[in-house]
Amino acid sequence: MSNWILVVDDNTSNLTMANKILGEAGMRVSCVKSGESALKFLKCNKPDLILLDVHMPGMDGFETMASIKADGESADIPVIFLTADDDSETELKGLQAGAMDFIKKPFVPEVLLLRVNHLAELVRLQSDLAHEVEEKTREVTEQHKRLKRISMQVVQSLSGAIDAKDTYTNGHSSRVAEYSQKIAKRAGFSEKEQGNIYMMGLLHDVGKIGISDAIINKPDKLTDEEYAIMKTHPVLGEKILQSITEFPQLTTGARYHHERYDGGGYPDGLAGEDIPLEARIIAVADAYDAMTSHRSYRDILPQETVREEIEKGRGTQFDPKFAEIMLAMMAEDTEYQMREK
Repeated sequence: MSNWILVVDDNTSNLTMANKILGEAGMRVSCVKSGESALKFLKCNKPDLILLDVHMPGMDGFETMASIKADGESADIPVIFLTADDDSETELKGLQAGAMDFIKKPFVPEVLLLRVNHLAELVRLQSDLAHEVEEKTREVTEQHKRLKRISMQVVQSLSGAIDAKDTYTNGHSSRVAEYSQKIAKRAGFSEKEQGNIYMMGLLHDVGKIGISDAIINKPDKLTDEEYAIMKTHPVLGEKILQSITEFPQLTTGARYHHERYDGGGYPDGLAGEDIPLEARIIAVADAYDAMTSHRSYRDILPQETVREEIEKGRGTQFDPKFAEIMLAMMAEDTEYQMREK
């Protein structure tokens, strides 16, 4: 495909010569005699390259150049200045204005053709490179999205396996993740932080994989020994998730979701703000879902009873801020939809 060149020069002889040299080389050439005419031409056309005379009556080349670069449609068209001047000041000013090259007048046909061809090839290569970068960026973005979808599917499958291990839970992990994300959103967390907390919520009970089914599904009260074994699941969960080095924070929800704000929890007996922020959120969501889900020994608790328990746990079992957010969510849930279906 031939290049389209716009030549802007107030001298008819120069236009004729440029048209002849470039036209014989198979290029499409358009000629105008002023900066004003060039701008008018560019409103409806987009040539591949502009040859622009520096000294013209009315708008000179620098003024025309400034207007071209200020127009979003024509700003990316490369410009070569044409000048009879033989001083470095003019050349420096032109390059600072955005010109790609200079061609001295009167034209030497071979030089004119060589410089136009070189610049046209450079522009083509830049365009090809930009297209290639754009294509590779799109491919990488799509691959990243695909891997993200796969990762989420793996995590969801794993959380489903955790819940399936317990006869008396149905979707516990996904509900805890959902409630945790909602609390985080109301607390002002960014979308990325909300997503991280959601993932932590999905895997907060992953350590239960290492607990005997007989203990997890025992319909009666656990013995002290059995309860001690059950209390190891946060540490087991941390060990399981430590291998995911790309997301080291993932262990936070697993290890610390049974810590209490007053320091009476496990496994480390942390208190207050020493408990990681995400774990304080998950702790409220986890306790809420435990009360609003079916268990072997009871049905779903009435909403008012759950509200009373959350209120009672403010500042003792739960971070007061996140307990308040949970209570606000409950107040809006007039149909009691936030529970196991």
